[in-house]
Amino acid sequence: MTTTTTPPTTTTLITQGTRKAGQARPRRRVEPIYYWFLVPTLVLFTLAITVPAVIGIFFSFTNSIGLGEWKFVGLTNYIALWSDPLIVQSYLFTFGFSLVTVIAVNIIALLLAVALTSRIRLKTPLRTIFVIPMVISGIIISFVFKFLFSNSLPAFGNISGIAWLQESILAKPDWAWLAIVIVTAWQAIPGALLIYIAGILSIPGEVYEAADIDGASKVQQLTRITVPLMFGYIVINVILGFKGFLNAYDIIKGLTGGGPGTSTYSIAMTVVSGLTTGDYAYQMANATVFFVITVVIAIVQLSITRGRSAL
Repeated sequence: MTTTTTPPTTTTLITQGTRKAGQARPRRRVEPIYYWFLVPTLVLFTLAITVPAVIGIFFSFTNSIGLGEWKFVGLTNYIALWSDPLIVQSYLFTFGFSLVTVIAVNIIALLLAVALTSRIRLKTPLRTIFVIPMVISGIIISFVFKFLFSNSLPAFGNISGIAWLQESILAKPDWAWLAIVIVTAWQAIPGALLIYIAGILSIPGEVYEAADIDGASKVQQLTRITVPLMFGYIVINVILGFKGFLNAYDIIKGLTGGGPGTSTYSIAMTVVSGLTTGDYAYQMANATVFFVITVVIAIVQLSITRGRSAL
């Protein structure tokens, strides 16, 4: 007796496929090696960043000087911040300095990237030279430029008879910030330059060839092709630059020390001063306010660029 097997009908196949699709996917087993990398990192981050931050926020509601006895004072430290001329000045200077430096760094870095990716001779050695400042310590750079601003330029001004160069720019309250912008930008440009070079090299060459055929000038290619196609890279540089400049400390400390007077005092310098002047709780309140402001800025930046910053 012969047994015949009836082939599955289309309905049966669809039903089986639906049943399989409806089944829960088996969970992938996490390799133990992942935990060996993840857990130590989380522990170190928690101990070095999270725990000190929480402790600092806690003590911002006290009158602690960093050691000894203390008691809760509520929002007294936070209220006092807004009537402190040094704190207000440090916020105005830091945000103004950061904005100007971000603009200067990104414009110069983008133009240099365009030049160093064009058909010029010796572009590889030039890229190496332009990257050197980013590997030098900020405090060393500040000391070198301090000597230039305080000695070399005034000496040149006396020899050449240029009156405005005869006095150090660091001694002028209205112009000392410009020296900080110059030195900070000098160190920050190479990092932004590398990102922009990577962005330009990712643009297909056929795009520029088509633009040349259509008669587009180099300026038109820059403004209508390069910049729009590199928007994601610009976003990265702006966010990284603004974050770094808001925390400026070493270059300002070595270049002006916050002077003349307190005209170039940054927020980071006011916070650090609390560790040595007995204003621990007060400056922890200052650091907490600064942290909240930076978080708000980051959220605004991400919301504006969401969906447009993907590389």
